[in-house]
Amino acid sequence: MNNKESDMLTARADGDATVSAIPRRSGKIRDIMTPAPVGVYYSQTIGETARIMRDTQVGAVLVVNDGALSGMVTDRDLVLRGLAEGAGPDSPVGPLCSGDLIGVAADADLYQAEQLMREHAVRRLPVINEGQVVGIVSLGDLAISADADSPLAAVSRAQPSR
Repeated sequence: MNNKESDMLTARADGDATVSAIPRRSGKIRDIMTPAPVGVYYSQTIGETARIMRDTQVGAVLVVNDGALSGMVTDRDLVLRGLAEGAGPDSPVGPLCSGDLIGVAADADLYQAEQLMREHAVRRLPVINEGQVVGIVSLGDLAISADADSPLAAVSRAQPSR
């Protein structure tokens, strides 16, 4: 096994080793996160939220209710939890958000974010610094930082089609 392969090994809880999709490397979350995440209010509509996502070119927004973080909603949530279930574009977005957020510290290692994503089957993590959400780190961010020339990194960097 070469060094690159050994860097990609991940120990599982049962003691076996698995190969990680993203090589183990050094660096901090704050170095690759998207700062100043976009947010919407719980009572904003699905339509408003979709337009905000389109205009800011993001696939997920944080949802705030009464001044506190309530959850996160993705473009996929708007379609599958909202429109596909009969909610119209004038329905509030709040009930669609994922409330059980898993966050990562801004000074955490990149590997910690990968582990959290894998363990909780999520593609994005809010980034926390001193109790405040300061960014979002995505699976694409990790892919770009791991190998900027990989196909996944190229897809992650691509401009969205309109």
